[in-house]
Amino acid sequence: MPVYRDEGVVLRTHKLGEADRIVTLLTRSHGKVRAVAKGVRRTGSKFGARLEPFMVADLQLYEGRSLDVINQAETLASYGALIAADYSAYTAATVMVETADKLTESEGSLQQYLLLVGALRALSRHDHDSSLTLDSYLLRALSLAGWAPSFFDCARCQAPGPHSHMVVQLGGVVCDQCAPPGSPRLDAQTIGLLSSLLTGDWDHADASDEDTRSRASGVAAAYTQWHLERGLKSLVHVSREKADT
Repeated sequence: MPVYRDEGVVLRTHKLGEADRIVTLLTRSHGKVRAVAKGVRRTGSKFGARLEPFMVADLQLYEGRSLDVINQAETLASYGALIAADYSAYTAATVMVETADKLTESEGSLQQYLLLVGALRALSRHDHDSSLTLDSYLLRALSLAGWAPSFFDCARCQAPGPHSHMVVQLGGVVCDQCAPPGSPRLDAQTIGLLSSLLTGDWDHADASDEDTRSRASGVAAAYTQWHLERGLKSLVHVSREKADT
């Protein structure tokens, strides 16, 4: 059977039989991979802890008929324990891996892989407030998937901005002429924060107030779920409380 090596971040796991586990991975070169880790739930397993959600590992796998099989795993980045120790970081990471699972398929997506690993690293180090890291990840992941939002020019007719009507179904802010009746308006601070999260202007994002972050989070969540065409089960558990520093 063909054997291959790749780096992968663990998205989720499922029990299989008495000792095995099915691991869903987003890999650097092979896209999303579902593989069996045999004996991983036994006490003496050599790489059980290396295949938990949010962990990044160097893997050796061989191709199976329906599922690949993991026969080696070496830890590259151990984010799992650090993220799990903080509830807001944990809930944010759970939404990230669920989003990555739904956005990616078997084809390789190096940009999506690097984006997810970078976001998990930022959560584990508390580089920014967890809600900001999550919202930035969602907007960037959707952009990489071909659904980049517009927060300045009209998303429908490209009329130069700024504009304040926000319509997620149309792709972002729209001008007065394109805005459907009753469409909500966003204040300049919220639009500015959304733009900063999309472009990585962390100085501006970190300086934002809680009310503005809350409004921006609502937009990011609505935009994500609209374009995924299905809800994110983990999103309802996200903690928006500011982490202790």
